[in-house]
Amino acid sequence: MTLRNFLTSKTFFIQLAIALGIIAVVGYLFMHWLTYTTDHGHEITVPDLRGLSEQQVEEKLDALDLGYVLLDSVDFRKEFPKHSVVEQDPIAGAKVKEDRKIYIKVNSSGFTTVRIPNLIEKTYRQAVPTLKALGLEEGKITYKPYLGKDMVLGMFFNGKKLNPGDKVLKSSKIDLLLGDGKVAFDEGGLDLDKKDSTSNEPSADE
Repeated sequence: MTLRNFLTSKTFFIQLAIALGIIAVVGYLFMHWLTYTTDHGHEITVPDLRGLSEQQVEEKLDALDLGYVLLDSVDFRKEFPKHSVVEQDPIAGAKVKEDRKIYIKVNSSGFTTVRIPNLIEKTYRQAVPTLKALGLEEGKITYKPYLGKDMVLGMFFNGKKLNPGDKVLKSSKIDLLLGDGKVAFDEGGLDLDKKDSTSNEPSADE
């Protein structure tokens, strides 16, 4: 039988059909195996873990076939319960594969203490950034007659005078007593424990 006759014979077409069928079956099985091994198309939505305890996180992620890694604790944030999650990576709503690790940071047990810096005779514009850098907040501003305008003359917390080195909790509001620049010198001295009852915002110019 010549090649031409074979290529046009019934036997050739039967063998060709069998070969194509085998290729199709092998291709289908390969794609099915590839999809299974890579878990293609199966993604899990990361839940919002913020505010949950570590035990609640573990239970919630176990149910989704996800894991977690505790990275660290962060400075206390009053809007979250103690020892609860405050940060997570990936964020809530992200799509991940099964067994993915979620990295979390938890809230500390409470505010830490910081030492009051020496702000006496510093300007208002110098004092406020220093307080914020330590995690403290600006409180009430009062004025007293003094040569130096907007110069810090005293620091107070809940009405109590603070000295440099005293400890307060982070996020505490520190009241400042400033000079109003209206007198050249107070011969009688300044009684910094008695703050002026008038409260005004310091002027923009120094």
